Amino acid sequence: MIEQLITSFIASAAFGIIFSAPKESLVKCGFVGMAGWFLYFLLYSSNVSSIMATLAATLLVAIISQIFARYYKTPVIIFSVAGIIPLVPGGLSYDAMRNFVENDYNMALQLAARAFMLSGAIAMGLLFSEVINQLIKKSKQVKN
Repeated sequence: MIEQLITSFIASAAFGIIFSAPKESLVKCGFVGMAGWFLYFLLYSSNVSSIMATLAATLLVAIISQIFARYYKTPVIIFSVAGIIPLVPGGLSYDAMRNFVENDYNMALQLAARAFMLSGAIAMGLLFSEVINQLIKKSKQVKN
């Protein structure tokens, strides 16, 4: 578990460097990615489907990203993009493409469909988080 957390932290922080995030936000980017991966790992280890675990972890990443963006007065995309990196199904996509090249179309389609669903879960998690954020903003405006 510790190895998983350290690796996800490094991957997210390193992607922050590639994404040209401000130096003072790199540790925060790593934390966001580590938190998302931690939730994913806990849920997946508890026999939750990988798609639901990815959706929940993405929601967590997006919520923490929005909180950090407000608190540190930084664009939310800096935290959310770096934080999503550990959840992206890159290895699965690679395996799907490799199976296409090797003419194993049945396995390739299964892997590609799974990678597509995981990518959709990431997109939906980010979308849900933004909708929730907008609803909170509107409810605060109505109260004032």
